[in-house]
Amino acid sequence: MIERRIKAELAATIDRSPAVALLGPRQVGKTTLAQEIARMRPSLYLDLESEADRARLAEPELDLAGHEDKLVILDEVHRAPDLFQRLRGLIDRGRHKGLRSGRFLLLGSASMDLMRQPGESLAGRISYLEMRPLNPLEIPEAKIDHLWARGGFPDSFLATSDTLSLRWRQDFIRSYLERDAPMLGPRTPAENLRRFWTMLAHHQGRLHNAAELARSIGVDGKTIATWLDLLVDLLLVRRLEPWHGTNGKRLVKRPRLYVRDSGLVHSLLGLATIDDILGHPVTGASWEGFVIEALIAAAPQWTQVNFYRTSAGAEIDLLLTLAGGKRWAIAIKRSLTPKVERGFHHACADLEPERRIVIYPGQNPFPLGAGIEVMPLSSMSQQLLAQH
Repeated sequence: MIERRIKAELAATIDRSPAVALLGPRQVGKTTLAQEIARMRPSLYLDLESEADRARLAEPELDLAGHEDKLVILDEVHRAPDLFQRLRGLIDRGRHKGLRSGRFLLLGSASMDLMRQPGESLAGRISYLEMRPLNPLEIPEAKIDHLWARGGFPDSFLATSDTLSLRWRQDFIRSYLERDAPMLGPRTPAENLRRFWTMLAHHQGRLHNAAELARSIGVDGKTIATWLDLLVDLLLVRRLEPWHGTNGKRLVKRPRLYVRDSGLVHSLLGLATIDDILGHPVTGASWEGFVIEALIAAAPQWTQVNFYRTSAGAEIDLLLTLAGGKRWAIAIKRSLTPKVERGFHHACADLEPERRIVIYPGQNPFPLGAGIEVMPLSSMSQQLLAQH
């Protein structure tokens, strides 16, 4: 079993907050982690996809009041859309009895906005954590390309063959299209949403162009916006926003779009092996998205994450603004002999970041000149972890 980095943070958050929402896409390992937490303390686990467990919560004030001494774990919480309002009363009554932490652990497969939970009703009573797929800090460094090719969902990463891994991801995609998307979003033909998702994989890392996507699929721009919001809220697509500071430059204002898990990118494009991926035009963009997700996972929680691009061509793939306003400018290259374009130098001259870094697929860091450091992904992840 792979030890998940978020486990210690989750346990500590439960110890200081009455309710914790652990959010992440399906099959990322939330239930497994919650069950590990349950073995560490008295707990009650309820799966809200089970009719019997949902029936127990018809009157939660009655059923859960008898378990005030336990951590109550509610899995697939979107199945009970009115639950948060009920939990508010239980938490407040418990506070009067001195029960101020460790009451509820809520597991959800989408953002709270998408689950239509009235999250404001638990303001001051709930903490939120996102559980992401596996990242380079959780696996041996020698397995990073394996992780890039298969993605970070544990069952895909650990499959005994590339064929079985690809089949798992294809089933995962089908499940989302046929089950989760209709449940949590507007009614959309599964094939149309699949075409849109696949097109995002083909356009990995490009600036969002709703009109182009709409023309390609044969729908209007509002439909594209609705579908994009759905996949973002399902935590499957990242909308990376541009840096919007004021420095006198004409800045790009459209976000870049990434399918967040590289394994899903490759599955949507029918790429089963590392050789298939390296021979496909998506290689560089797929690696870029993989690195971005890995670095976001390693960065402190409140790090500001953007890209930088001007109309004149100055560009930084990933701009991290850390505590105190420190900026790290990151270029991402899928080459063992990386070179940076003139646009990166111009962008760094615009923003004057504290560090200028190129992430590459090699194993050893080295200087590139002009104050630029070339670093492996694992080393960069460790350095971000040290900023916590």
